[in-house]
Parts: sequence; C-alpha cells; structure tokens
Amino acid sequence: MSIIKKVQARQILDSRGNPTIEVDLRLDCGSEGRGIAPSGASTGKLEALELRDGDKNKFLGKSVYVAIDNVNNEIKNKIINNQYGEQEILDNFLIDLDGTENKGRLGANAILAVSLAFSHAMASSRNLELYEIFSNSVDYSLPVPLMNILNGGAHADNSLDFQEFMILPLGFDSFKDSLRAGVEIFHNLKEILSKFSYTTAVGDEGGFAPNIKSNEEALDIIIDAINASGYKPGKEVFLGLDVASSEFYNNNQYLLTNGKTYDSKSFCRYLEIMCKNYPILSIEDGMAEDDWQGWTLLTETLGSKVQLVGDDVFVTNPSILKKGIENKIANSILIKFNQIGTISETIETINIAKENNYNFIISHRSGETEDTTISDLSVGMSSGQIKTGSLSRSDRTAKYNRLLRIEEKLGSSLFNSNYVFDKWLK
Repeated sequence: MSIIKKVQARQILDSRGNPTIEVDLRLDCGSEGRGIAPSGASTGKLEALELRDGDKNKFLGKSVYVAIDNVNNEIKNKIINNQYGEQEILDNFLIDLDGTENKGRLGANAILAVSLAFSHAMASSRNLELYEIFSNSVDYSLPVPLMNILNGGAHADNSLDFQEFMILPLGFDSFKDSLRAGVEIFHNLKEILSKFSYTTAVGDEGGFAPNIKSNEEALDIIIDAINASGYKPGKEVFLGLDVASSEFYNNNQYLLTNGKTYDSKSFCRYLEIMCKNYPILSIEDGMAEDDWQGWTLLTETLGSKVQLVGDDVFVTNPSILKKGIENKIANSILIKFNQIGTISETIETINIAKENNYNFIISHRSGETEDTTISDLSVGMSSGQIKTGSLSRSDRTAKYNRLLRIEEKLGSSLFNSNYVFDKWLK
C-alpha cells in the first residue's frame, strides 16, 4: 500500500500560453509523480468542467488559482497520510469528494492533475514504465499516428470548415518509419503551400493553417504532398478528417463557409462523396453532438467503409458511450482523459469500447504541454492509434519522441499498423 506524503499544485502555461494546473505528488517510499492537465478549444457540451477563475484582470480570465487552491487545501488535507493501493481507489475518492456530476466543484482539471500525478508516482514506486501501470497484461502495441498536418475550424484563423486534415501512415513496418513518412510529407506539404503562395504558419496543433479555399482543395494538396514524398495514397498513406461538425451546426443545419447549407441527410451524402473521391479511412465528429439522428444515418451509410469516431458526442464518458453503442452510433471513440477527469474513468471507457468492438484513439488536446502520458496510455492500453498533432511544436513532438523511446525498448514488431483498420481495408 502506498501512503501519500506530499501534494503540491502550481500554475504553469500550456502550448497556447494559457494557464493550466500542474501537480507534484510524493509517496512514503520517496517515489514522485507529476501530472499536468491539458485543455481543449473545441469542446463537447458534456465534458467534465475545467475550472477557471474568470478574473479578467489575471490572464484574461483564464487563470486556475481556484483549482490550485482546491488541490493545495481541500484535496491535500483529505488524501495526505492516507493509503491508496490502486489508482481506482484514489480516483473514486476524489470523485466522491467533488460530489458533482461534472466535477465542477473542485474542477476536473484539479482532479485530473492529481490522478495523473498518482499514476506516475505508482509507476516509479514499482520500478515500472508508465505504460505498464496502464495495462493488466503485456499485450502492448505501438500506435499508428493520426497526424494533423492542415488545421482549420477552431484550431486556425482561416476559412476551412473542417478542423483537422490528417494523414495515417499505415504501410510501414515500424513506428519509426511511419513517423519518418509523416515528417517527409509534412515538409513536402510546406514546399507545395509555399509554391502556391499560401502561408506556412502553423495552428494550435502544429499543422499548417493556410487560407485554403475549400475542404476539397486541402485534400488535393495533401495528396500532392504524399506523392511528392514517394508514397502511395490509399496504399501506404491514408487520409483522416476531424470534421468537428458541432462547430458549424445550428438549428438542425450544417452551415459551411461557402454559403452552402446541409441537413443531416445531405451532409451525410457530402461526406460519402468525399470518401469516394479520396482515400479517407477515418472521420471524426462527422455529425454534431446533438444530431443523433444524423449519427445513425452516417453510421448506416459509412460505418462499414470507414472509421467513424465520436469525440464531442461521447466525451470519453462511459455512460454516454454505452448509450451510443446501444443506438449503434459510430464505431470508434476518441479518448481524452480531461473530458472525464480521472485515469480510472478513462480506462473504464476504453474497456467498454474494447468489449463492444469499438476502436479507440488516444488523443491530445489543442492546449497541450510537455507531458507525454498519452503516449504511454496508447501503448499500455494497446489502442493501435494516437492523435497528438502535427510534426512541429515541441508539445506535439514530445509525444512522438516518447513513442520512439518505447519502441526502442519493446521492439518494432509491436507496430502492427493494419490490425485496427482491417475491417475497412479488406
């Protein structure tokens, strides 16, 4: 049993220069762990509450001093000198201590940072890698990276409707080679954008954020970059979209920047045509979080052909995921541990997905830090996929670099790039 002897929270900055909360935790054996809460820009309505102060005189209202105070006082006073042998015991205690449905009293960011710090300390105390803490077996895998190389929507100041245009480098024998292919495509994409006089400034997640005229043009340019890198679109490298449709859904209509308006049926048809014209293998948030009828139609239309990922609609919540499974919504879930607020609940959601043959993708947030926990979570839970942004900005590349180190330790044979996509590649 491990006794918590120290808990200390502080305010640090995330990748957008906004405050976030960091927690250091020490056990009686001397082992220490650190947890940092990430932050999202495009957020689902039912996410656990990220507690911010709202004081416009401090960090434009985005400071987290209240959440820090909650950790350094109430949480600390309740858990210090107490024994917690397992992650779930501590997490359940924190959930009960908060006492709200959305962790709004203490703040999901405060609770998550403590939960993460404890997991790191427990790994250290047992002389284990972090990914070993997250697994009940040694059935590890190295994930395919879903690389967001063009940014739009809420992640960029441009006219692209869709939030992320991704590449999926599948046709490789190791994570290292998959990453190399992504890097080469990224840099060739920069040259192509420059050739057409598009800006090569990057967005929140490290992808380029040019003012490209249409979603289709964005895909065409990415295809050109794949070809310029010597790889085969639809064979070695596939495409993925984060439509983030909740961002442009209003009054039961999908309103695009080109002035076109779609209902659920016609927007589903629009996405279906895109899948016929491009080697798209994954679509995230193809329908809005409130449009369950649209989700049903989309799943019936494309569920046997591509991966349909629920992010805003599921928000890493086990109860909502169960409802989605019962209603045959999507076939995959995006996993973001700050959407639910503890490591234990995150793993519970993952296990529900596994039991129901839903794919799951471990994901970053647009407001990230140097923390690399999601890399270990992906390997430990054998997700087969990870979303952690593009090939620039150290908050993104830190996760890729951690995976390179894990691959060096475990071996490249664990990069079985096709197994999570077999059902759609046959």
